[in-house]
Amino acid sequence: MLYDLLYKTVLTRIDPELIHDVCIEAIEATSRVPLVRDAVRQLWGRRPVLPVPSANQGGPFIRPVPGLLGLAAGMDKEGRAVEGMDMLGFGFIEVGTFTASAQDGNDKPRMWRHPQMRAIRNRMGFNNSGADEAARRLRALRSTARGRSIIVGANIGKTKVTALTDAVEDYRYSASRVARWADYLVVNVSSPNTPGLRTLQNVDALRPILEAVRDAGDAAAHRHVPLLVKIAPDLVDEDIDAVADLVTDMGLDGVVATNTTIDHDLGEGGLSGAPLLPRSLEVVRRLRARLGEGPIIIGVGGISSIMDAELMLDAGADLLQAYSAFVYNGPAWPGRINRALATTPRRTPRWR
Repeated sequence: MLYDLLYKTVLTRIDPELIHDVCIEAIEATSRVPLVRDAVRQLWGRRPVLPVPSANQGGPFIRPVPGLLGLAAGMDKEGRAVEGMDMLGFGFIEVGTFTASAQDGNDKPRMWRHPQMRAIRNRMGFNNSGADEAARRLRALRSTARGRSIIVGANIGKTKVTALTDAVEDYRYSASRVARWADYLVVNVSSPNTPGLRTLQNVDALRPILEAVRDAGDAAAHRHVPLLVKIAPDLVDEDIDAVADLVTDMGLDGVVATNTTIDHDLGEGGLSGAPLLPRSLEVVRRLRARLGEGPIIIGVGGISSIMDAELMLDAGADLLQAYSAFVYNGPAWPGRINRALATTPRRTPRWR
Protein backbone atom coordinates (compact mmCIF):
# COMPACT_ATOMS: atom_id res chain seq x y z
CA MET A 1 0.00 0.00 0.00
CA LEU A 2 2.82 2.40 0.86
CA TYR A 3 4.61 1.64 -2.40
CA ASP A 4 1.39 2.09 -4.36
CA LEU A 5 0.94 5.51 -2.78
CA LEU A 6 4.57 6.44 -3.47
CA TYR A 7 4.26 5.30 -7.08
CA LYS A 8 1.07 7.24 -7.76
CA THR A 9 2.07 10.46 -5.99
CA VAL A 10 5.81 10.70 -6.69
CA LEU A 11 7.26 8.19 -9.13
CA THR A 12 4.73 8.80 -11.90
CA ARG A 13 5.68 12.49 -11.90
CA ILE A 14 9.31 11.74 -12.79
CA ASP A 15 10.68 10.73 -16.19
CA PRO A 16 10.44 6.91 -16.43
CA GLU A 17 14.03 6.34 -17.47
CA LEU A 18 15.37 8.69 -14.80
CA ILE A 19 13.43 7.02 -12.00
CA HIS A 20 14.47 3.62 -13.36
CA ASP A 21 18.15 4.59 -13.08
CA VAL A 22 17.65 6.12 -9.61
CA CYS A 23 15.92 2.99 -8.34
CA ILE A 24 18.65 0.69 -9.72
CA GLU A 25 21.26 2.82 -7.96
CA ALA A 26 19.24 2.76 -4.72
CA ILE A 27 18.90 -1.03 -4.83
CA GLU A 28 22.61 -1.38 -5.52
CA ALA A 29 23.53 0.99 -2.68
CA THR A 30 21.22 -0.73 -0.20
CA SER A 31 22.75 -4.13 -0.94
CA ARG A 32 26.18 -2.81 0.06
CA VAL A 33 25.19 -1.89 3.65
CA PRO A 34 25.24 -5.18 5.60
CA LEU A 35 22.73 -4.43 8.36
CA VAL A 36 20.31 -2.66 6.02
CA ARG A 37 20.69 -5.39 3.41
CA ASP A 38 19.91 -8.10 5.95
CA ALA A 39 16.88 -6.21 7.23
CA VAL A 40 15.50 -5.75 3.71
CA ARG A 41 16.02 -9.42 2.91
CA GLN A 42 14.24 -10.44 6.09
CA LEU A 43 11.38 -8.03 5.49
CA TRP A 44 10.82 -8.54 1.74
CA GLY A 45 13.27 -10.97 0.18
CA ARG A 46 13.11 -14.10 2.33
CA ARG A 47 13.84 -17.19 0.27
CA PRO A 48 11.41 -20.11 0.01
CA VAL A 49 12.31 -23.00 2.28
CA LEU A 50 12.67 -25.38 -0.68
CA PRO A 51 14.60 -24.14 -3.74
CA VAL A 52 14.07 -25.29 -7.30
CA PRO A 53 16.27 -28.41 -7.44
CA SER A 54 19.50 -28.75 -9.38
CA ALA A 55 19.76 -30.53 -12.72
CA ASN A 56 20.72 -33.87 -11.19
CA GLN A 57 17.35 -33.84 -9.42
CA GLY A 58 15.38 -32.74 -12.47
CA GLY A 59 15.79 -28.97 -12.16
CA PRO A 60 16.77 -26.51 -14.89
CA PHE A 61 20.37 -25.63 -13.99
CA ILE A 62 23.38 -27.34 -12.49
CA ARG A 63 22.86 -25.46 -9.21
CA PRO A 64 19.62 -25.16 -7.20
CA VAL A 65 17.66 -21.99 -7.96
CA PRO A 66 16.31 -20.20 -4.85
CA GLY A 67 12.95 -19.36 -6.45
CA LEU A 68 10.93 -19.86 -9.61
CA LEU A 69 10.61 -16.15 -10.39
CA GLY A 70 13.65 -14.31 -11.70
CA LEU A 71 14.36 -10.83 -12.99
CA ALA A 72 14.08 -10.40 -16.76
CA ALA A 73 16.85 -8.80 -18.79
CA GLY A 74 16.56 -5.07 -19.41
CA MET A 75 16.07 -3.98 -15.82
CA ASP A 76 19.72 -4.26 -14.76
CA LYS A 77 21.35 -3.51 -18.09
CA GLU A 78 24.87 -3.18 -16.70
CA GLY A 79 24.88 -5.91 -14.06
CA ARG A 80 25.25 -3.34 -11.29
CA ALA A 81 22.47 -4.39 -8.92
CA VAL A 82 22.65 -8.19 -8.95
CA GLU A 83 23.15 -8.47 -5.19
CA GLY A 84 20.35 -5.99 -4.60
CA MET A 85 17.88 -7.90 -6.77
CA ASP A 86 18.84 -11.08 -4.96
CA MET A 87 18.23 -9.22 -1.69
CA LEU A 88 14.67 -8.42 -2.83
CA GLY A 89 13.82 -12.06 -3.38
CA PHE A 90 14.32 -12.81 -7.06
CA GLY A 91 15.34 -16.43 -7.52
CA PHE A 92 17.76 -15.60 -10.33
CA ILE A 93 18.83 -12.47 -12.15
CA GLU A 94 19.34 -12.00 -15.89
CA VAL A 95 21.52 -9.00 -16.69
CA GLY A 96 22.07 -7.09 -19.93
CA THR A 97 21.48 -6.91 -22.80
CA PHE A 98 25.23 -6.63 -23.39
CA THR A 99 26.68 -5.86 -26.82
CA ALA A 100 30.22 -6.37 -28.11
CA SER A 101 30.86 -2.62 -28.15
CA ALA A 102 29.57 0.07 -25.82
CA GLN A 103 26.65 2.09 -27.17
CA ASP A 104 24.37 4.86 -25.99
CA GLY A 105 21.15 3.37 -27.33
CA ASN A 106 18.39 5.27 -29.08
CA ASP A 107 17.58 8.94 -28.65
CA LYS A 108 15.44 10.02 -25.70
CA PRO A 109 12.62 9.87 -24.81
CA ARG A 110 12.68 6.08 -25.08
CA MET A 111 10.60 4.77 -22.17
CA TRP A 112 6.92 5.33 -21.41
CA ARG A 113 4.51 4.11 -18.73
CA HIS A 114 0.96 2.93 -19.44
CA PRO A 115 -0.39 2.49 -15.90
CA GLN A 116 -3.98 1.93 -17.00
CA MET A 117 -2.70 -1.19 -18.79
CA ARG A 118 -0.04 -2.07 -16.21
CA ALA A 119 2.42 -1.90 -19.08
CA ILE A 120 5.70 -0.24 -20.06
CA ARG A 121 6.81 0.69 -23.57
CA ASN A 122 10.44 1.22 -24.51
CA ARG A 123 12.76 1.79 -27.44
CA MET A 124 15.98 1.78 -25.41
CA GLY A 125 18.19 0.19 -28.06
CA PHE A 126 20.56 -1.90 -25.92
CA ASN A 127 22.23 1.04 -24.14
CA ASN A 128 25.15 -0.47 -22.22
CA SER A 129 28.87 -0.14 -21.56
CA GLY A 130 29.83 -3.13 -23.69
CA ALA A 131 30.87 -6.72 -23.10
CA ASP A 132 34.32 -5.91 -21.72
CA GLU A 133 32.89 -3.73 -18.96
CA ALA A 134 30.16 -6.29 -18.30
CA ALA A 135 32.82 -8.95 -17.85
CA ARG A 136 34.67 -6.74 -15.40
CA ARG A 137 31.55 -6.21 -13.30
CA LEU A 138 30.58 -9.88 -13.34
CA ARG A 139 34.11 -10.91 -12.43
CA ALA A 140 33.98 -8.56 -9.44
CA LEU A 141 30.61 -10.01 -8.44
CA ARG A 142 31.98 -13.54 -8.53
CA SER A 143 34.99 -12.56 -6.43
CA THR A 144 32.88 -12.78 -3.25
CA ALA A 145 31.15 -15.78 -1.71
CA ARG A 146 27.81 -14.00 -1.78
CA GLY A 147 28.24 -13.01 -5.41
CA ARG A 148 29.09 -16.57 -6.39
CA SER A 149 25.94 -17.87 -4.69
CA ILE A 150 23.56 -15.96 -7.00
CA ILE A 151 22.20 -17.54 -10.20
CA VAL A 152 23.06 -15.03 -12.94
CA GLY A 153 22.21 -15.14 -16.62
CA ALA A 154 23.90 -12.93 -19.21
CA ASN A 155 21.78 -11.67 -22.11
CA ILE A 156 23.71 -10.70 -25.25
CA GLY A 157 22.60 -8.81 -28.36
CA LYS A 158 24.00 -7.28 -31.53
CA THR A 159 25.77 -3.93 -31.54
CA LYS A 160 23.64 -1.48 -33.52
CA VAL A 161 26.40 -0.39 -35.92
CA THR A 162 27.41 -3.97 -36.68
CA ALA A 163 26.07 -5.13 -40.03
CA LEU A 164 23.72 -8.09 -39.99
CA THR A 165 26.29 -9.97 -42.07
CA ASP A 166 28.79 -9.57 -39.21
CA ALA A 167 26.35 -10.49 -36.43
CA VAL A 168 27.91 -13.90 -35.79
CA GLU A 169 31.27 -12.43 -34.79
CA ASP A 170 29.57 -9.71 -32.74
CA TYR A 171 27.69 -12.28 -30.67
CA ARG A 172 30.75 -14.52 -30.49
CA TYR A 173 32.84 -11.76 -28.93
CA SER A 174 30.25 -10.93 -26.26
CA ALA A 175 29.88 -14.59 -25.33
CA SER A 176 33.65 -15.00 -25.03
CA ARG A 177 33.81 -12.10 -22.57
CA VAL A 178 30.92 -12.83 -20.20
CA ALA A 179 30.33 -16.59 -20.31
CA ARG A 180 32.89 -17.45 -17.64
CA TRP A 181 30.96 -15.45 -15.07
CA ALA A 182 27.44 -16.57 -16.00
CA ASP A 183 25.26 -19.51 -15.01
CA TYR A 184 23.60 -19.32 -18.43
CA LEU A 185 23.67 -17.26 -21.62
CA VAL A 186 20.71 -15.89 -23.59
CA VAL A 187 21.00 -14.89 -27.25
CA ASN A 188 18.65 -11.97 -27.80
CA VAL A 189 17.50 -11.74 -31.40
CA SER A 190 14.03 -10.48 -30.55
CA SER A 191 14.27 -6.88 -29.37
CA PRO A 192 12.29 -4.59 -31.69
CA ASN A 193 14.56 -1.62 -30.95
CA THR A 194 17.68 -2.54 -32.94
CA PRO A 195 17.09 -2.22 -36.70
CA GLY A 196 16.93 -5.60 -38.43
CA LEU A 197 17.58 -7.62 -35.29
CA ARG A 198 14.38 -9.64 -35.45
CA THR A 199 15.30 -10.94 -38.89
CA LEU A 200 17.95 -13.00 -37.08
CA GLN A 201 15.15 -15.13 -35.62
CA ASN A 202 15.01 -16.84 -39.01
CA VAL A 203 16.56 -20.23 -38.34
CA ASP A 204 19.03 -19.97 -41.23
CA ALA A 205 20.45 -16.77 -39.71
CA LEU A 206 20.04 -17.96 -36.13
CA ARG A 207 21.89 -21.27 -36.37
CA PRO A 208 25.41 -19.87 -36.99
CA ILE A 209 24.93 -17.30 -34.22
CA LEU A 210 23.96 -19.98 -31.71
CA GLU A 211 26.80 -22.24 -32.82
CA ALA A 212 29.31 -19.42 -32.42
CA VAL A 213 27.98 -18.37 -29.02
CA ARG A 214 27.96 -21.93 -27.72
CA ASP A 215 31.51 -22.63 -28.88
CA ALA A 216 32.89 -19.32 -27.62
CA GLY A 217 31.05 -19.46 -24.30
CA ASP A 218 32.07 -23.01 -23.47
CA ALA A 219 35.69 -22.36 -24.48
CA ALA A 220 35.92 -19.19 -22.38
CA ALA A 221 34.34 -20.79 -19.31
CA HIS A 222 36.08 -24.18 -19.66
CA ARG A 223 32.69 -25.83 -19.06
CA HIS A 224 29.32 -26.07 -20.70
CA VAL A 225 27.40 -22.83 -20.21
CA PRO A 226 23.65 -23.42 -20.72
CA LEU A 227 22.50 -21.53 -23.82
CA LEU A 228 18.98 -20.25 -24.46
CA VAL A 229 17.49 -18.13 -27.22
CA LYS A 230 14.98 -15.35 -26.54
CA ILE A 231 12.13 -15.01 -29.02
CA ALA A 232 9.44 -12.44 -29.74
CA PRO A 233 5.73 -12.95 -29.06
CA ASP A 234 5.08 -11.61 -32.56
CA LEU A 235 6.47 -14.67 -34.35
CA VAL A 236 3.85 -16.61 -36.24
CA ASP A 237 3.24 -20.13 -34.99
CA GLU A 238 5.17 -21.75 -37.85
CA ASP A 239 8.26 -19.71 -36.97
CA ILE A 240 7.93 -20.66 -33.30
CA ASP A 241 7.90 -24.30 -34.38
CA ALA A 242 10.98 -23.70 -36.53
CA VAL A 243 12.90 -22.19 -33.60
CA ALA A 244 11.83 -25.09 -31.36
CA ASP A 245 13.03 -27.58 -33.97
CA LEU A 246 16.35 -25.74 -34.20
CA VAL A 247 16.73 -25.91 -30.40
CA THR A 248 16.09 -29.66 -30.54
CA ASP A 249 18.37 -30.23 -33.53
CA MET A 250 21.27 -28.32 -31.95
CA GLY A 251 20.73 -29.73 -28.47
CA LEU A 252 20.39 -26.26 -26.99
CA ASP A 253 19.36 -25.82 -23.38
CA GLY A 254 16.16 -23.88 -23.94
CA VAL A 255 14.12 -20.81 -24.86
CA VAL A 256 13.16 -17.57 -23.13
CA ALA A 257 9.61 -16.70 -24.19
CA THR A 258 8.84 -13.90 -24.75
CA ASN A 259 10.33 -10.46 -25.43
CA THR A 260 8.30 -7.26 -25.86
CA THR A 261 5.63 -6.94 -28.55
CA ILE A 262 5.17 -4.45 -31.36
CA ASP A 263 1.56 -5.53 -31.78
CA HIS A 264 0.10 -2.33 -30.33
CA ASP A 265 -0.95 1.17 -31.43
CA LEU A 266 0.67 3.17 -28.61
CA GLY A 267 3.64 4.46 -30.56
CA GLU A 268 7.15 3.26 -31.30
CA GLY A 269 8.93 0.66 -29.22
CA GLY A 270 8.13 -2.69 -27.65
CA LEU A 271 5.39 -3.15 -25.05
CA SER A 272 5.86 -5.22 -21.90
CA GLY A 273 3.54 -5.96 -19.02
CA ALA A 274 0.05 -7.32 -18.50
CA PRO A 275 -1.17 -7.10 -22.13
CA LEU A 276 1.43 -9.70 -23.16
CA LEU A 277 0.16 -12.52 -20.96
CA PRO A 278 -2.33 -14.21 -23.33
CA ARG A 279 0.13 -14.40 -26.22
CA SER A 280 3.05 -15.34 -23.97
CA LEU A 281 1.03 -18.26 -22.63
CA GLU A 282 0.23 -19.37 -26.18
CA VAL A 283 3.89 -19.25 -27.17
CA VAL A 284 5.06 -21.16 -24.08
CA ARG A 285 2.34 -23.78 -24.55
CA ARG A 286 3.28 -24.26 -28.19
CA LEU A 287 7.00 -24.46 -27.40
CA ARG A 288 6.47 -27.08 -24.71
CA ALA A 289 4.35 -29.22 -27.02
CA ARG A 290 7.02 -29.01 -29.71
CA LEU A 291 10.09 -29.37 -27.48
CA GLY A 292 8.88 -32.10 -25.17
CA GLU A 293 10.11 -32.19 -21.59
CA GLY A 294 13.82 -31.75 -22.23
CA PRO A 295 14.76 -28.11 -22.93
CA ILE A 296 14.21 -25.35 -20.38
CA ILE A 297 11.52 -22.77 -21.02
CA ILE A 298 11.68 -19.50 -19.11
CA GLY A 299 8.23 -17.92 -19.32
CA VAL A 300 8.12 -14.12 -19.30
CA GLY A 301 5.54 -11.61 -20.43
CA GLY A 302 2.66 -10.23 -18.41
CA ILE A 303 3.14 -12.09 -15.13
CA SER A 304 1.59 -9.82 -12.50
CA SER A 305 0.12 -12.16 -9.88
CA ILE A 306 0.41 -15.62 -8.39
CA MET A 307 -2.40 -16.75 -10.69
CA ASP A 308 -0.53 -15.46 -13.74
CA ALA A 309 2.58 -17.29 -12.57
CA GLU A 310 0.68 -20.53 -12.10
CA LEU A 311 -0.87 -20.20 -15.56
CA MET A 312 2.60 -19.81 -17.05
CA LEU A 313 3.87 -22.86 -15.18
CA ASP A 314 0.85 -24.88 -16.28
CA ALA A 315 1.54 -23.81 -19.88
CA GLY A 316 4.92 -25.52 -19.62
CA ALA A 317 7.41 -23.00 -18.28
CA ASP A 318 10.13 -24.27 -15.96
CA LEU A 319 11.10 -20.87 -14.61
CA LEU A 320 9.53 -17.41 -14.76
CA GLN A 321 10.74 -13.86 -15.23
CA ALA A 322 9.21 -10.45 -14.66
CA TYR A 323 10.04 -6.80 -15.26
CA SER A 324 6.99 -4.54 -15.55
CA ALA A 325 5.12 -6.06 -12.61
CA PHE A 326 8.15 -5.37 -10.42
CA VAL A 327 7.88 -1.70 -11.39
CA TYR A 328 4.16 -1.51 -10.64
CA ASN A 329 4.06 -3.76 -7.55
CA GLY A 330 7.23 -2.71 -5.77
CA PRO A 331 10.19 -4.23 -3.92
CA ALA A 332 8.21 -6.69 -1.79
CA TRP A 333 6.62 -8.34 -4.82
CA PRO A 334 9.28 -10.81 -6.07
CA GLY A 335 9.89 -12.37 -2.66
CA ARG A 336 6.16 -12.64 -2.03
CA ILE A 337 5.57 -14.40 -5.36
CA ASN A 338 8.45 -16.82 -4.87
CA ARG A 339 7.34 -17.80 -1.37
CA ALA A 340 3.77 -18.31 -2.55
CA LEU A 341 4.83 -20.45 -5.52
CA ALA A 342 7.01 -22.60 -3.29
CA THR A 343 3.99 -23.58 -1.17
CA THR A 344 1.49 -24.22 -3.97
CA PRO A 345 0.92 -27.88 -4.94
CA ARG A 346 0.96 -26.87 -8.59
CA ARG A 347 4.54 -27.32 -9.77
CA THR A 348 5.98 -27.79 -13.23
CA PRO A 349 6.13 -31.39 -14.53
CA ARG A 350 9.92 -31.48 -14.43
CA TRP A 351 10.07 -31.68 -10.64
CA ARG A 352 6.62 -32.70 -9.41
